[in-house]
Amino acid sequence: MNFLSRKFGKPERRKPIKGKKRINLALQGGGALGAFTWGVLDHLLDDGRLEIDGISGASAGAVNAIMLADGLARGGAEEARKRLADFWRAASLGGNLPDLQRRAVDRLFSFVPIEGTPMDIWVKAMSRYLSPYDLNPLNINPLKDLIERFVDFDAVRACKHLRLFVSATNVETGRLRVFAREKITADVIVASACLPLLFRAVEIDGVPYWDGGYMGNPALFPLFGETQTEDLLLVQINPLKRHAIPKTTEEIIGRVNEITFNSSLMAELRGIAFVDRLIDEGRLPRGSGPGEYRRINVHRIVLEGTNKTRDAANRLSTDYDFFEMLRTDGRRAARRFLDAHFDDIGVASTVDLEAEVQVERA
Repeated sequence: MNFLSRKFGKPERRKPIKGKKRINLALQGGGALGAFTWGVLDHLLDDGRLEIDGISGASAGAVNAIMLADGLARGGAEEARKRLADFWRAASLGGNLPDLQRRAVDRLFSFVPIEGTPMDIWVKAMSRYLSPYDLNPLNINPLKDLIERFVDFDAVRACKHLRLFVSATNVETGRLRVFAREKITADVIVASACLPLLFRAVEIDGVPYWDGGYMGNPALFPLFGETQTEDLLLVQINPLKRHAIPKTTEEIIGRVNEITFNSSLMAELRGIAFVDRLIDEGRLPRGSGPGEYRRINVHRIVLEGTNKTRDAANRLSTDYDFFEMLRTDGRRAARRFLDAHFDDIGVASTVDLEAEVQVERA
């Protein structure tokens, strides 16, 4: 058995539900643009042809993952759709959150402040003089209260048929920490979404953590060791490619963040492509037993478009109309994916990994 199985245990064997195809979900972070992922999940649940085996999420992707898992654990697909909708409504400006929770959510969705806005001016001014430790000496994080308001963590931890993983970055070692379902708490979700210039590091068992997107956005490998499913659907928020040179400070910071938060994902996709190639060449045995390797079919639904509403700067927006627009885009993207590729699930990848991870050479 390969190292993934040794680390996370033997992959679980489950009988498939008649008429459904199994899939693992990998949910990227991306601030307010995570509402696109809400739309993707909403359509997948509404469609009903996919059985979700495992979920991995980081940052805002971890928030979507825990809402999805909570709904599935407590009432199935319709409850999961309701939990996601309720959270994004509450996270919007019209959600009637208490002031402290509103400020926390605004910070979570302020990945790249819009140039010239009060948030942008505040961040630039305060970052020169004050850290989150100066601004929040009592370490009040209302985001934790918001998460606890929506999620029954006992129900999630007891849902043994669903595999759930949340990523965070160990501040001291710089290493990825993957929390499995049994260990996930509100602190873990908040740690996964902890942007270091906006929040104090979240301590879990005495260890400080920052945003999981730095080292695993999201982490893919835990899914392969814990499930028999060989199909992975990545919901990607941060674009890999841009066709224009960033020139303004805002554009440059946004592109640096996109590259940084995609680096760990690219490394894992490169590893998957390498193993798949060796299996296809007959140089590695395929299977889930000792000394055998899994061949992973990779699929992707990506947030596309270049208009202003999808630009990185709009991650500041918490207007519900903005969330609804992204949700609609997500539903449409998921419908297009299923229309085009449902028959490919369980058969072949719909992403050309070899082309995706190719290293440019001089």
